[in-house]
Amino acid sequence: MTMPTDELMATCWTSAGDAASDRPDLRSPLTLRERVEAASDAGFRGFGLLSDDLPGAVTTYGLSGIRDLLADNGIVHLELEGIPWWWDEGPHRAESDRVRHLLLEAAEVLEPRHLKVTPDGEDGPWDRTVWASRFAGLADQAAGVGARLGIEFFPWSNIKTLHDGLQLVADAGHEAGGVIIDTWHVARAHTPVSDLAVVPLDRIIGVELNDADADVVGTLFEDTVHRRQYCGEGTFDLTGMITALRTAGWNGPWGVEILSDEHRARPVGEALARAADSARNALDAATSD
Repeated sequence: MTMPTDELMATCWTSAGDAASDRPDLRSPLTLRERVEAASDAGFRGFGLLSDDLPGAVTTYGLSGIRDLLADNGIVHLELEGIPWWWDEGPHRAESDRVRHLLLEAAEVLEPRHLKVTPDGEDGPWDRTVWASRFAGLADQAAGVGARLGIEFFPWSNIKTLHDGLQLVADAGHEAGGVIIDTWHVARAHTPVSDLAVVPLDRIIGVELNDADADVVGTLFEDTVHRRQYCGEGTFDLTGMITALRTAGWNGPWGVEILSDEHRARPVGEALARAADSARNALDAATSD
């Protein structure tokens, strides 16, 4: 087994400061420069940017300026996240297409390693054939700008588990498509850790590390937004998950996604340093085990 490089990626919420995915305005109150420089200082070599934050960053820096800011700070892996209602043909289509165009246009200049999308968090009725077709079409557009497309599964959504995500990707049948594997969603969906070891490597687009307490407080969505823990400070079998993913062939970058009231209250530099240090400790523990 090839030993991992253990490069870390700060996913969008980890560097966003006092911002959360359950608020009407998803934008970070911090400048992109503050976030990127803090991530770099903490040793991250990857960075995630939410579509809601992209227009403001483009206005301030321009796409070439964003590219230079990332490069000047040693950021070599970029994740662009979030196309709302990407599956929709109804009233949300215009807004979905607007964001899709924004991300694809940015990708031509910023050259992200992948685009990340999420399922229907309302878990409404859905047509699997339609979803597979929409995902394949979006994966093709991502490939057209040199990126891949990853879908993250959520236990409260219509794509609830790792296996649900892999099935959608298989049904779509596009080589640029795959799954984003978040340890929170693996644990909360009660997916056996051993299942991670047999995920086809070409279907793993990204991995996100974090931890949590044993008990869920509130809904799953409320718990994931407000109560995630730094790696090693909760109850997840992170050593087992990391070892299984390495067995599958994954060697990074390892995303670190911390969403919690505690994390948001910290100064961004301190928050990112703690997120990075705890993730490195978890990776080191799995290496030495």
